[in-house]
Amino acid sequence: MERAVSHAPTPMTAAGRLLAVLDAFAPGRSVLTLSEISRRAGLSLTTAHRLAGELVNWGALERDADGRYRIGLHLLELAALAPRGLELRELAQPYLEDLFHSTRAHVHLAVRDGAEVVYVETLRARGAVTVLSRLGQRWPLHVTGTGLVLLAHAPREVQEDVLVGPLKRYTAKTVTDPTALRRILAEVRHTGIAVAEEQLTLEGVAIATPIRGAADEVVAALGLVVHVDEYEPRALVPVMSATARAISRALGAPSAHRNPGAVVGR
Repeated sequence: MERAVSHAPTPMTAAGRLLAVLDAFAPGRSVLTLSEISRRAGLSLTTAHRLAGELVNWGALERDADGRYRIGLHLLELAALAPRGLELRELAQPYLEDLFHSTRAHVHLAVRDGAEVVYVETLRARGAVTVLSRLGQRWPLHVTGTGLVLLAHAPREVQEDVLVGPLKRYTAKTVTDPTALRRILAEVRHTGIAVAEEQLTLEGVAIATPIRGAADEVVAALGLVVHVDEYEPRALVPVMSATARAISRALGAPSAHRNPGAVVGR
């Protein structure tokens, strides 16, 4: 007689419970009560209270006078050690500021995490088109200019996982057809430029280009966002490409020292 297969959920480990408490926080949920942490982490109030206390003592969380919790500074100190996070951001910052002042457009610096694009820096232009992206924000790779660049240069298995979907639609212009997306990714690899017109928000056009590391691998993407009626987005390509090349050169990318007009393939 065959033994019945159990489908009971795997018990959460001690480390998993701690991470669940931290994962309860997100953009728009930066300050939480103990009850909210308990509910979002799937833990009892007693367990959530004990773990939150441990995290406060360690510095991962802070507790205000009203008893609410927020992310603590010790996590920021650890995040500064991440080479794809604050280290990249600090190196790129002077170049990003020059680009911001010369274009008066929204400027984004992003990296890939799995099937998502994560913004490690954003400079927002006053009075420009509305954008949803902010520091630490995550979006699916297929809906942003920086995401398209990172997806185009991601490992083949990552691309296939994204292309098999489902591809979420955010506006009427979001590309959700896998065949059309394949063509876009091929064009991004060929030209070195991605253009996402009103794919995430209406009236916004995002353009982006790769940033390369010491082995000439694509380690990040640089993006600009302008109003669809403001001016021709591709007019910004030369200055954006020059900025990306300067950041890549600072990262030690060999191709950044070659002919600026040369297109480096996949």
